[in-house]
Amino acid sequence: SDAKHTLAWFRDQGVRCRLISGDNPATVGAIAAKVELTGQQRPRAMDARQLPDDIHQLARTLEDVDVLGRVLPEQKKAIVEALHTTHHVVAMTGDGVNDSLALKEADLGIAMGNAAPATKAVAQVVLVDSKFSHLPDVVARGRQVMANMERVASLFVVKTVYSALISLGVVLTAIPFPYLPRHITYIGALTIGTPAFLLALAPNTRTYKPGFLSRVVAFALPCGVATGLSVLLAAWLIPSMMHWDLGSEANLNAWRMVCAIILFVMGILVLCRVARPLRSWRGILVAAFALAGVLGVVIPPVAGFFELIIPSGRLVFISLVSVLCSAVIFVAITGTADFVSSHRQAESELSQS
Repeated sequence: SDAKHTLAWFRDQGVRCRLISGDNPATVGAIAAKVELTGQQRPRAMDARQLPDDIHQLARTLEDVDVLGRVLPEQKKAIVEALHTTHHVVAMTGDGVNDSLALKEADLGIAMGNAAPATKAVAQVVLVDSKFSHLPDVVARGRQVMANMERVASLFVVKTVYSALISLGVVLTAIPFPYLPRHITYIGALTIGTPAFLLALAPNTRTYKPGFLSRVVAFALPCGVATGLSVLLAAWLIPSMMHWDLGSEANLNAWRMVCAIILFVMGILVLCRVARPLRSWRGILVAAFALAGVLGVVIPPVAGFFELIIPSGRLVFISLVSVLCSAVIFVAITGTADFVSSHRQAESELSQS
């Protein structure tokens, strides 16, 4: 009774379903029509005894067939192999021993809970209560994990990039480190750690697309470079422009606070990019962490523990100018990276078409 709804969901997701069975093609075709395997169109049925033996001819034949009857166990495996030759990703469901070869060959073998022990042994997924209708939930959970993992990985790789860049700049120019470990603990918790935890558990129905690593690098590299460059430029230019002697503890603390403010603002900008689109609860999430970062500076216990200084006087002006310049750098670098990425994607789609 739940087959029609489940098959309709897969059609909407761009997944083509085929019905293969050892029974009579007319019987299997009638059942396929009843559950609307192909929607409003009549499913095209074929006797598997008429299938060609050549794997490539079989692949071409399968493009015009929805239902196959009188299928032998070896043919079920051959059908999966034929679909692989045309670069399809194949999931196979079954419950009998005669399905085990095909389940093992498929990219995802799904056995019913009442299946033979041998069939369940070779399957990657077992539907314990034998309900086909659970599969949309399985797909949705897989999409949630993969899409959210990409978001979280992007956040952490950005931190790796800018930390390495800032460390290299500090070593090469022999300046004090531009912020304290307590600062990065405070900033990281509000722009990376806690948001990553919440985003990892968020619902996400985005269809998986190959290229996980390349997309993470394409996102993290420009964001990390923009963040690291902004902090280093402020660390190098502010002391000379303001005639600050960093040997003075007051000047050193003020200088580090400006660099920490820049790092926090850049972290919020990165979080905005990761959490897009912001016209949802994600926008509220970003705003909440930005507000929490500001409020922490004015709460004495928090400010004291993390050695945060409330900007005053000339330090307010320096901080605002530095943040504005850093935001311009961030937009310029990430915007250029987005343009190059979209241009390459358009060229790739054009070449494929």
